[in-house]
Amino acid sequence: MNKRITLLFLHLSFFGFSQVQNFYDRSTIQTIEVFFGFSNWDVQLDAAFATESYIIADSVRINGITYDSCGVKYKGNSSYNPTNQKNPLHIELDHIKGNQDYQGYKDIKLQNGYKDPSMIREVLSYAVLEQYMDCPKANFANVYINGTYRGIYSSAESISKTFNANNYYQSGDTYFKCNPIGGAGPGSSVSPDLKYISMDSSAYANGYELRTTYGWNRLVDLINTLNNDFTNIESKLDIDRAIWMLAFNNVLVNLDSYSGAFRQNYYLTWDNNSRFVPTVWDLNMSFGGFPGGTGSGTTTSTTLDPMSNSTSNIHPLIVKILGDPMYKRMYMAHVRTIVQETFANDYYLTIANQLRTTIDASVNSDPYKFYTYTQFQNSLTTAVTGGGGPGGGASIPGIQALMAARVSYFNTNTNYVLVPPTISSFSSSVASPVYNQTITINATCANETSVFLGYRTNHQLKFNRVAMFDDGLHNDGAAGDHVYGVDALVDGIVFEYYIYTENASAGLFSPQRAEHEYHSLIISVPFPLPGAVLINEVMASNGTSVLDQNGEDDDWIELYNTTPNPIDLSGMYLTDDALVLMKWSFPVPTTIPANGYLVVWADNDVFQSGLHASFKLNASGESVIFSTGASIYDQVNYGVQTTDISYARCPDGGVTFAFVAPTYLASNNCFATVTSASFDVKVFPNPFNDFITIQLDEQLTSFISITDVNGKTLCNEEVTKPEIQLSTSNWANGMYIMTIQNERGLKSLKLIK
Repeated sequence: MNKRITLLFLHLSFFGFSQVQNFYDRSTIQTIEVFFGFSNWDVQLDAAFATESYIIADSVRINGITYDSCGVKYKGNSSYNPTNQKNPLHIELDHIKGNQDYQGYKDIKLQNGYKDPSMIREVLSYAVLEQYMDCPKANFANVYINGTYRGIYSSAESISKTFNANNYYQSGDTYFKCNPIGGAGPGSSVSPDLKYISMDSSAYANGYELRTTYGWNRLVDLINTLNNDFTNIESKLDIDRAIWMLAFNNVLVNLDSYSGAFRQNYYLTWDNNSRFVPTVWDLNMSFGGFPGGTGSGTTTSTTLDPMSNSTSNIHPLIVKILGDPMYKRMYMAHVRTIVQETFANDYYLTIANQLRTTIDASVNSDPYKFYTYTQFQNSLTTAVTGGGGPGGGASIPGIQALMAARVSYFNTNTNYVLVPPTISSFSSSVASPVYNQTITINATCANETSVFLGYRTNHQLKFNRVAMFDDGLHNDGAAGDHVYGVDALVDGIVFEYYIYTENASAGLFSPQRAEHEYHSLIISVPFPLPGAVLINEVMASNGTSVLDQNGEDDDWIELYNTTPNPIDLSGMYLTDDALVLMKWSFPVPTTIPANGYLVVWADNDVFQSGLHASFKLNASGESVIFSTGASIYDQVNYGVQTTDISYARCPDGGVTFAFVAPTYLASNNCFATVTSASFDVKVFPNPFNDFITIQLDEQLTSFISITDVNGKTLCNEEVTKPEIQLSTSNWANGMYIMTIQNERGLKSLKLIK
C-alpha cells in the first residue's frame, strides 16, 4: 500500500472520518472558548504580561472539547498593547495538567490581526512557505472569553518539542528562539543577527532564547563558523533551508525577520545531523506590512532587490551566502521558483480568495478588529495608510498590488533574468534497486558548466552533494555529450535525490523545490515477515535496573525474534506516535539473533554509539510501534509504569502482558509479576497546595515514589506507618504520578497541584 495513503488512513482512523476537523485545516475556522472564574481577566492578563506569566483559566473549550485549568497569557511585541481590546494570546493546555492536548497540540498561539487589514497575511504566507521548507501550520479561530465573542484570530502552530520531533526527528535536544530577550527594537543590546562577538556564550544571552537546558556552545560554534570559517558552514547549518528562508523573506517582503532591521523571528533547531536547521516564525507582517525596513538603507517594498543586505554589516548570514558564487546561484534559483510557480501565475490569489471567503462573516462580526470591514474587503488591491510601529507611520500595501509589482520588478532585475542551464532528462540505471546495490544516476543538461547529485539513503539524514561527470568514464556515454553520470551505493532504506546544475550565471534544481522535495527510488529491502519480530518488553521508568554504555538510566524497548534464524531489521522503524511511523529507523545493518533479543534505548540520544531512538517514553503511558514505516507489524499500549518495573510479554513472544521485574536481553520472568493491588489508599487534599496526606487501610511496609510528568523523582522512600504527610510547598504546579508498592501489590495515582 502506498505509504501516504496508509498514514492518511491511520490519521482518519485516529480522529474519526468526519466528526473531528483537523485543528489547522485552512478551510475551517476553529472555535476556542476561554472561561475565567473572575471578570477582571483583562487586567490580570495585562499585569502578567510584564513577567510573561500565565493566569489560570477555569477551562478552555476547543470545538466542543473542554480542558480544565489551562494557562493563558498575552503575547507579542508591537502587536500587544494594554489599551487593545484584542491582544495576541498564548494558551497552554497542559500548564497544570500535563496530559492535556488537542490532537497532539498543547500550545495554541493566536495572532490578533495587528497591522493586517487583510487578516490573511500570516496564514497565506505559511501556505506559500510550506511548499519550500518545514514550517508551522496555520489557520483561523473564533475566540470567545467568558461567553463573549472577542473576534477572529489567526492560529499558527507552536514551534515546540512536538514540532521538532515531527519535522526534525528529535524532541529534547537544543533549540533557540531567535528573538531578543525583552523584545526587538533600536535599544536592544544584542540582536539574533548571527554576528560574531566572542567565544564566550554569555555575550549572546540577550539576543537568543534557549528553549532547552543546553546548547549555548553549539550556537557559538555556528556563529564562529559562519563568520570566521565559512567553508565549513554546511557541517553546522542546513544551508539549503537557510537559503530558502532568505529567498522567501525577500520575495514576500517579509522584513520582520532575519532579512529586516531587527534580524529576528526565526528558530534554530539542532537536528539528527549535528547541525542547526532554521525555521521561519511570525508572519503577520509579511507582504510589506513591516515598516522598519531592512536595516541598511531606504526600502521600497515593490522594488526590494534580491541582493538586499548583501553588503550589510549587520546581516552576516546574507552577506556570506550571497558572497559565495554557488550559494548565490542557488539562492536566485529558489527566488525564481517562488516567483514563477506562486506569484507570476497568480496561484497565491486562489489561496488568498479561499481564505477571505472562509473568514468573511467572522471578520464582519469581529467587534474589536483593527480595520473596517470595507478595508478588509479592499485589502488585496488597496493600501491602508497609518499605523505606528518602528519607523513611524506606514502604508500597508494591498497584497495583490504589491505582488503584481514585485513580479514586474523581478522580470527586469539583472540577477533574476540570468539564464540558468536546463535539465532535459534524468534517470537511474536501476529503476528499483535492491539494498546494498550500486547504481548510476544520469542527467542530460544544456548550457551547463557543472552538474551535481544530492542524495541520501535515510530520510532523516542530510543530502550528500557530489559532482557528476561527463568524461565518458562514469557510465555517462561519450565525453562532452552533456550526459552526466555518477555511481551511488544504495546502502540504506531509501534513495532520495535531486539534480543541481549551474553555469557561470545561474543555477537550476530538479525538482525545483529541492531539497524540500526530491526524486526517489523504490528500494527492495528484505523486511521480516509480520510476527517474526515482536516488541517483547518496555521499560518507561528506568531507575538503576539497567544502564546504557554511557552509564545512563534511560528508557528502553526490547524486541524478540520468534524465529530460529537471524533477521536484519534494516529499514524497519520504531515510534511512539501512530501518526509519525517513521520517527526512528534501525541503522544499516542491524541484526537480531535467532530466538534472541535486541534492546533499543528510547533516550533521544541518537548520536551515542549503539541503538538510541530519537524519542523518549512517557512513564504515564503511551504506545510503542514497530513498523516498516507504512505497515504496522506490532503495537504495544502500556499504562502508568512504576520505576524499575517493566511491561513485558509472558511468555516471550506471547499475547499476554504483565508488569514484571525487568529482564534486559533475557527471557521474561513471568513468575515475578506485580499483581493488582489489594489494599486501599487515600490521598488528600487532591488537588493539593502545601502538603498532602497519604493514608493506607492497614500498617504495611510500603515503598512510595512520586515523580513529575518529566520523570523527575520528588519522593522515593520506605514507610511503615499507615499515615504520612509530605510537604509540597516547593513543588511546581502541575501533575504528579504516585506509585505505592507493598506485599499486596502496586497502585498508581495521579496528583494535581
